[in-house]
Amino acid sequence: MSYVNNIRMFVRVYELGNMSAAARDQRTSPAVASARISELEKHLGVRLFNRTTRSLQATENGRIFYDGARRVLEAIDEAEAAVVDVTQNPRGTIHVATPLGIGRRLIAPHVPAFKELYPDIDVRLRLSDRVIDVVAEGIDVAFHLGILEDSTLKVRLIAECPRILCAAPAYIARRGMPGDGTALVVDGHDCLNLRFPGAKEFQWTLITADGPRRFEIAGPFESDDGDVLTGWALDGRGIVLKPLFEVAEYLRDGRLVPVATATPPRPTQLSSLSQHRRLKDPKVRMFTDFMATRIRDAMRRATEG
Repeated sequence: MSYVNNIRMFVRVYELGNMSAAARDQRTSPAVASARISELEKHLGVRLFNRTTRSLQATENGRIFYDGARRVLEAIDEAEAAVVDVTQNPRGTIHVATPLGIGRRLIAPHVPAFKELYPDIDVRLRLSDRVIDVVAEGIDVAFHLGILEDSTLKVRLIAECPRILCAAPAYIARRGMPGDGTALVVDGHDCLNLRFPGAKEFQWTLITADGPRRFEIAGPFESDDGDVLTGWALDGRGIVLKPLFEVAEYLRDGRLVPVATATPPRPTQLSSLSQHRRLKDPKVRMFTDFMATRIRDAMRRATEG
């Protein structure tokens, strides 16, 4: 099994391009990761990486070996999944990625219940609003909020998500009530942007009488954490675009009010994404099924009050 672990470490070092990052991913130390790569190189009789104190680059032999190593690991994972008695003894580790708001409200609260039901399955939950590379980061299942135009991954629709533009009454009293998307732009309203490194110029797609239209909005505040934007909106700092289930409580108690209602935001979707081969793993399917039911229930309760 140590040889398989060495191959698995090599694949993660290759994909992440960093020994320390791969070590963290495999829950070990950089020293152990380096030793596993050295042991694998000794066994193969070739150098897989050119290493300096500042950089790590795969050699030509490393690039060739990577393709075969991935196929070996995929075959091992599928073989192990095939012999697991999923009704009696499901086991292993699931790596899950989710946006911050979705993770905090809809995923994380139910992980303990999943663990109680399947005590031999460990869940590694990663929360981030940045775009996740499911393949490169070794994710088994990622939850995605947005419309997917095209994807090489297996996409499962979990729920339709209506969205809303809203702001605090204090902001409306200070800046006025925008009636539509044009007013947001023309009147220079403070729009709270969800933005992360590498994001393009921000636009909101709103539904007009002529169909969907993109409005180039702006504002003095932006963050890569959607909950930070909600906090700023509650403090009267600007207008925020949010999934309805995230702000339904604040709309009911009046801390936020709908704005630009003549041009509502285009609804979005919550989906799960997996590599096709990962769906052959029973524990991945079980986790996705478990969460899909609870997500839909939680979203319904949030919006219905």
